[in-house]
Amino acid sequence: MNLIEAVLMRPAEVITLPNEIQHHDHDHHQLVIALNGNSEFSIEGMQNIIVPGQGCVVTASSDHAFNGLGFAEILTLNLPTESQLDNYTAQHIQPLIHSNQYFKLDNQFQILLQLLVKEMRQAPDDILVAEACKNTIIALLQRHIKTDLSKKNRINIEVIDNFIIQHITTKISVAQLAGCVFLGESQFHLLFKQQMGMTPHQYIMQVRLNLAKQLLEDRSLTLAMIASASGFANQSSFTHTFTKFQGTSPSRYR
Repeated sequence: MNLIEAVLMRPAEVITLPNEIQHHDHDHHQLVIALNGNSEFSIEGMQNIIVPGQGCVVTASSDHAFNGLGFAEILTLNLPTESQLDNYTAQHIQPLIHSNQYFKLDNQFQILLQLLVKEMRQAPDDILVAEACKNTIIALLQRHIKTDLSKKNRINIEVIDNFIIQHITTKISVAQLAGCVFLGESQFHLLFKQQMGMTPHQYIMQVRLNLAKQLLEDRSLTLAMIASASGFANQSSFTHTFTKFQGTSPSRYR
């Protein structure tokens, strides 16, 4: 960062994201929190969609791309470079910038965040207000992310199950499941397979087939209705998949 960039870099700023993908890197660390709409981020290939109440850490010199999916606003907190940190500030910031990561804020944190952002909107050119809001958020995030990271060695399967059931009639991607637990797609895929002994796609199919078997008990439902309710494209696809995995056709199973 040169002198002009250092002067122009605001400590905290509300930004409306373009819908076109933007791609860059910078030599300072940055915290990003979604305020409105959905935002798509890719940090060193670790992709995720963040929605209000979620955010990400972008460490210095990390190649990252981002765009809004429709109208999307984010709050960016620009952190000093390593050479600009005093000992006290470094002690509080270091836990946040350990690695690129995605995180989620609890409800209480989100309420406070809304109040701070409101102050920033009312005084958009007041650097002191922006600095005070940034420091408050960092103080809370330091503890929040440290606690959150300690839980990330295991995936909350209940959250995954709830998402699959809620979206069972539609196509479900690994990226969507990864977003539920605030992980990058590749990291989620690896952790999920280690924890469950199968890939996310295999797990989704298992949930679909288990639901289909339950629905087959209701003889008022046709095979076409069950196929649709279980998220299969059509009855033919349902019959083929069910027979392949269960060793018998849906009609014989019924």
